[in-house]
Amino acid sequence: MRKFTQNLLAAVVFLFSAVVMAQSTVTGTIMEAGSNLPLPGANVIEKGTSNGVVTDFDGNFSLATNQPSGELVITFVGYTSKTITFSDGASLGNIYLESSQVGLDEIQIIASVAVDRKTPVAVSTVKAEDIEIKLGTQEFPEILKSTPGVYATKSGGGFGDSRINLRGFESENVAVMINGVPVNDMENGAVYWSNWAGLSDVTRSMQVQRGLGAAKVAVPSIGGTINILTKTTDQEAGGNVTTTIGNAGYFKRGFTLSTGLMDNGWAATASFAKLDGEGYIDGTQFEGYNYFVSIAKKIGENHTLSLTSFGAPQEHGQRQNRSLISKYRSAESGIKFNPDWGYKNGQILNTEDNFYHKSQTSLNHHWDINDNTSLSTAIYASWGRGGGGGTAGENRDLFNLRLGADDQPIDFDSIVEINQENAANGEESEAYLRASINSHNWFGGLSTLKTDLNENLVFLAGLDIRSYRGLHYSEITDLLGGDFVLEDSDVNNPNRIAKVGDKRDYNNDGVVGWQGLFGQLEYSKDKLAGFVSLSLSNTSYKRIDYFQYLDNDPLQETDRYNFMGYMIKGGANYNLDGKNNVFANIGYFEKAPGFDAVFSNFDNELINDDAENQKIFSAELGYGFRSSKFRANVNLYYTRWNDKTDTRSVPGSNGENFVFNLTGVNALHTGIEIDAVYQPIDKLTLTGMLSVGDWKWDDNIENVQIFDEDQNAVGDPINIAMKGLKVGNAAQTTAALSADYNFFDKTYIGLDFNYFGDNYADFDPTGRQYDDVSEIDTAQAWKMPNYTTMDANFRYGFDLLGFDSTIILNVNNIFNTEYIADATDGSGHTYDTALVWYGFGRTYSLGAKFRF
Repeated sequence: MRKFTQNLLAAVVFLFSAVVMAQSTVTGTIMEAGSNLPLPGANVIEKGTSNGVVTDFDGNFSLATNQPSGELVITFVGYTSKTITFSDGASLGNIYLESSQVGLDEIQIIASVAVDRKTPVAVSTVKAEDIEIKLGTQEFPEILKSTPGVYATKSGGGFGDSRINLRGFESENVAVMINGVPVNDMENGAVYWSNWAGLSDVTRSMQVQRGLGAAKVAVPSIGGTINILTKTTDQEAGGNVTTTIGNAGYFKRGFTLSTGLMDNGWAATASFAKLDGEGYIDGTQFEGYNYFVSIAKKIGENHTLSLTSFGAPQEHGQRQNRSLISKYRSAESGIKFNPDWGYKNGQILNTEDNFYHKSQTSLNHHWDINDNTSLSTAIYASWGRGGGGGTAGENRDLFNLRLGADDQPIDFDSIVEINQENAANGEESEAYLRASINSHNWFGGLSTLKTDLNENLVFLAGLDIRSYRGLHYSEITDLLGGDFVLEDSDVNNPNRIAKVGDKRDYNNDGVVGWQGLFGQLEYSKDKLAGFVSLSLSNTSYKRIDYFQYLDNDPLQETDRYNFMGYMIKGGANYNLDGKNNVFANIGYFEKAPGFDAVFSNFDNELINDDAENQKIFSAELGYGFRSSKFRANVNLYYTRWNDKTDTRSVPGSNGENFVFNLTGVNALHTGIEIDAVYQPIDKLTLTGMLSVGDWKWDDNIENVQIFDEDQNAVGDPINIAMKGLKVGNAAQTTAALSADYNFFDKTYIGLDFNYFGDNYADFDPTGRQYDDVSEIDTAQAWKMPNYTTMDANFRYGFDLLGFDSTIILNVNNIFNTEYIADATDGSGHTYDTALVWYGFGRTYSLGAKFRF
């Protein structure tokens, strides 16, 4: 018996030893080919078994295999699977997965995607999955609200009227690029997010590069760069059907279809959606369509050609005018109160609305010239058609006629009666509606040459050429019961009777040209990576005025005014070890003044010959820490901006807006940003962020002319006291904390807390004017109350009749927190004189997607 026991124990020890000998531990890192970004959540399975793991948020994995050698199968949604052999527990190093979409490589080269622990910039990346789960019915920029340095609001609350600030800088000074193509308005730099409402359906990833950014095109961004990569053409056939409902009648439905990569090398993907609703704010009903088409062709081994076109035609009611806090508190609809709409013959009619369709179509070509050199080129065109509505007439006070108290909708029927009586007496309409049209034709090309000089040096060079023509005029849209108005603005057709559809008050074109060159040298060896970059650009402006000058007058068309700009920047990242890295960057650039700074008087005669280039110096230091469960970043930044161009619009007493073209303004932006991610267990991820800024204006300005919204000068130039005032309408202290838990592979719940503080009202230039320096009002603008919001999102994945199905529930501002998101300062700089917009209360959405 003893001998049997000894033999049995020996056999067990032998078998155990054999198992131990057979096992090995394999490690590696899964990366995205082209961008070198890690792929968290990729599946790594030992082939022929159920033994596997998923990668952590740095793309790393460690798998104890059943056999000492064999094969690993690596899969990740949106990428082609890969099989890798392993033996003897070796480290497999970096494993690159190719996108399952045709034509992505050339887009990533042009788009300048930043790489973690290599590119020396502060960066945050949002994947398509995060957008799908967390956006819900929020505005597209709001997906970034938990990002350091970002403040995003819905502004007046109309569909697509949101805005975003980055490190205190407005969108005019934040480069927004889609597939590497700049979309900021060529005249004023603004970004109108209603034009890009469809991006939430087709975005593959969105990267926010704060500060100097990694963009290689000759686009000087002051606050940073928002780099959006859309999907291209799927290599696999299939598609999906989606639908989403939400509060205030929100309803969205759409589909995506893809042929996959066919035997002849062609592939095509198309996406379409329709959405509409009543709007959370009174009188902000909307209707929109999103479309996306991408066609790609592989030509031999070295060429890929792709054509992409997308857009989002829409129309929506707006709330353009802020109100006193006391008005919201007394209004029947509370924070949803909107003074800019009413009823005409029983139908909703807006005094302020927006209608626009801006398409972007690009033809991309990628050429692998040889093993070391490639050329990526994009030729693009954008046509924009539309504008925004407003009021007009000699008696705009008629728009104060209400269906009851002054918090009720406008009584358009009463205005119609007055105008009809005027028409019967042969008189013009006293008050009517007009639209300010801001259409454009935009063509451009980008080309980037990339060559590996040796194993450590990469050289990039490229061209950035654009041609833009903006079409600006005002037209009559509704005479409100009248027959005509008398129009005397067109010197070529004076004293004319104008009717619906006729141009009025102004009619001019802005012609903008841009030619840019850039070159960049990148070095990477062992622990050190760095770059130095130089770009040159020429911006030209020309103005054509069809109303103020006779057709044969040489002054009708100005000469071109050219402004040379340049940028030099450099930076380096040093990986102290496998966990710690430090980086620094520094840069100086000069960019052309805005179009309105040159033609600041809205004519072709009083041209601002003193318009200067805007001058920006920026420096940044950063530290990063990475481990298997925790990562963190700390960034310090300093940005000085001299000779800034700033165009402001402030409301008057009767609903009319007044415009100020501020030039020669100086500002200083400094701050610290901290963000961290902790994964205590595989299923739970905690994310946190703290951003503290100090953004303020640095001097006063003199001789500023005021204009009404019809571009007519109002009064004499004034002096404005700005020095020491905080930059307004951008929370200077923000924090965020989120917890995301994956119950199963396709079931997820997330909670997001966001804190916003130190948000100062935007100063009103008319309230800061002075004649003598002894009269300067040095009091700070009113500071809005700090506030915190909480959002929740839930995703459940399941199989339904062979369809890969997903249901997503979003609830934003769960506790219905009442907060002020935007404000304009008033007299005395107190809460009771400020004009404000409240943020949204609790909202929800429920969506479903069925993939096939």
